[in-house]
Amino acid sequence: MKKLITFTFLCLASLVYCQDKTYSDSELKQKLDSILVEGNLLYSLENAAWHSSDLFRENRELSNLSSFYLTYKKENSVSVVYLNKAADKVLADYLFINDDQKPNRVLTNERPLTELENDLKKVRLKVIEQLQDPKYQVGNYDGYSLNIITLPANNEQYKTYLISGTSKIGVIPFGNDYLFISDKEGIITEYKKFHSRIIPTLSPEDGATLNMTTHSHLRNNPFISSTDICTFRLYAPFFPSLKEFSVYSPAINAYMIYNLKDQKISVDKKK
Repeated sequence: MKKLITFTFLCLASLVYCQDKTYSDSELKQKLDSILVEGNLLYSLENAAWHSSDLFRENRELSNLSSFYLTYKKENSVSVVYLNKAADKVLADYLFINDDQKPNRVLTNERPLTELENDLKKVRLKVIEQLQDPKYQVGNYDGYSLNIITLPANNEQYKTYLISGTSKIGVIPFGNDYLFISDKEGIITEYKKFHSRIIPTLSPEDGATLNMTTHSHLRNNPFISSTDICTFRLYAPFFPSLKEFSVYSPAINAYMIYNLKDQKISVDKKK
């Protein structure tokens, strides 16, 4: 693996080019702001899933009865619900507020699914069924998992993300991530593979301090992705000195830099 180094960037471009399309600064900012919002939403959902799963596994009686979980956001709260094996009842419901690591409320009384939960379940299961089709090129790597997030896009569409995760120490599992757009019945209408493979960031073997990590995107994936942001926010806390990551886009000949503290994406043109 190539040695990771810290980059210094200068020169903000007034115009950038992407797949023969020109973006002004304001247009690019609008695009990146939208990606940032989506990335933060994915993080909120995955953060809640991480912490609720630890608690749920501690309840062996319930965890042995569960098939899978669903996550969804309402206003400033995120719910993680664990379904029984028939997927027709909720066994446990964990409510998180403002990305907390501990749930603000835990309910373990069996109940029916709400309308939203039924819709998310239906879409998720239908999308998973279609992922067997080789055209989607969905695969996994040893030591990594694919976590599934389904969320409403609008009244007629849903988004289902597959994001890589790992229990390996000293690894940020960038890459091997997907987005599937489906109708409300779960039939896939569009899909995108953000990275061609898994591209993990590893802790330096020589004990050096890791200040920034970077990877590049293909021309058909010109922007930093919401999955990049979600993954970085989840795993960066395990690297105390790591506060930024960047993505180089040959399509716009620029680096997009995400800063964890400021929660912002800046753009620096490649010299």
